Amino acid sequence: MSAETNQASVTPFDVEDLRGKVRFMYQAVARQPHDGHFHFEMGRRLMERLGYPAADLDRVPAAALESFAGVGYFHDFAAPTAGQTVVDLGSGSGSDAFIAALHVGQSGRVIGIDMTDAQLEKATMLARANGFAQVEFREGLIEKLPVGDEEADCVISNGVINLVPDKIQVLAEAARVLRPGGRFALADIVTDRPLPANVTCNSMS
Repeated sequence: MSAETNQASVTPFDVEDLRGKVRFMYQAVARQPHDGHFHFEMGRRLMERLGYPAADLDRVPAAALESFAGVGYFHDFAAPTAGQTVVDLGSGSGSDAFIAALHVGQSGRVIGIDMTDAQLEKATMLARANGFAQVEFREGLIEKLPVGDEEADCVISNGVINLVPDKIQVLAEAARVLRPGGRFALADIVTDRPLPANVTCNSMS
């Protein structure tokens, strides 16, 4: 088979189609976290198993925790302190952003970035209703962060980068918004072998 023939047989990757499917899935995560149709585990029980301290979870809105769909615990590595600024890539309904806010205090800032309207609406409502004035949520892509250069002391992300086609650009953006000496703490999933189509094409549609 010639190089030309092989190249022609490859189906172009549709980035917007992928984003649409991700938005559709995580809209349901925000609005119907208990409907049982998800192929991944969610909620407070998962967070406890991943290592989140119960004392922290008790101080975060329960409605945020019910929509948690992360894959690991990293706040011990992130180690934000009072007065610092944290940027959360793919903040969802705000679980990790709110936990970061416990550590930065009222003198700090937490900026959550997400591209799903339902997640942003839920997280913003929970922040306002529960006194997290230092937390804000912004609409945007994590490949093009709506955050200024060297604005963050720490960047965090939980189970989101695997959903993005251009992972190098995500890392470049994290580096751009970090101050010198800043920290990037994340949890995610990887695979060292191709996944079958019934896994890679899984959606709620």
